Amino acid sequence: MLGADAVGLVFHEPSPRHVTPDQARAIVEALPPFVTVVGLFVNAESIRVLDTIGRVRIDLLQFHGDEEPAYCERFGKPWIKALRVRPGLDLASVMSNYSGASGFLVDAWHPDAMGGTGHRFDWDLLPAGIANRLILAGGLAPDNVAEALSSVRPYALDVSSGVEAEKGIKDAAKMAAFLNEVYHFDYCSNHN
Repeated sequence: MLGADAVGLVFHEPSPRHVTPDQARAIVEALPPFVTVVGLFVNAESIRVLDTIGRVRIDLLQFHGDEEPAYCERFGKPWIKALRVRPGLDLASVMSNYSGASGFLVDAWHPDAMGGTGHRFDWDLLPAGIANRLILAGGLAPDNVAEALSSVRPYALDVSSGVEAEKGIKDAAKMAAFLNEVYHFDYCSNHN
């Protein structure tokens, strides 16, 4: 785990990172203690989410599609809502619609994908005063994570393609380099 606080399990079949509930259960059983297990769903039918959380220990749900707030709240677990950021989006207004969310994952908007593109968005589009609820995603890699932490100061980071050897396959050296940058970031001398 290299010290990561959470592991994301993608239950969206079109994704190259997709796992089945059986694969997810094996991953969860191998985790060290205190690692949060995040289950990622994209416009999934309720029965599929219920079946998955009945078979796999999932601590936090991540909804990465067009799910409405009532849908997100119906599973009795803490949840986060992923929002794809682009010019013209009133992020603060969208966030207020999802008041029950434990946090918001902000990712790059792409017309053909719900996330996981590896593209960075313009961090200046994020409104002031919301960093403590943000999980920053989108184009993060070892070479820009310090800049992301300094510029956005998010509560957490979500990285995937930036630490892959190839689509869907993680690279241990890239993961270690990413976390090394995070752990050595000096929040005191890098204040806004």
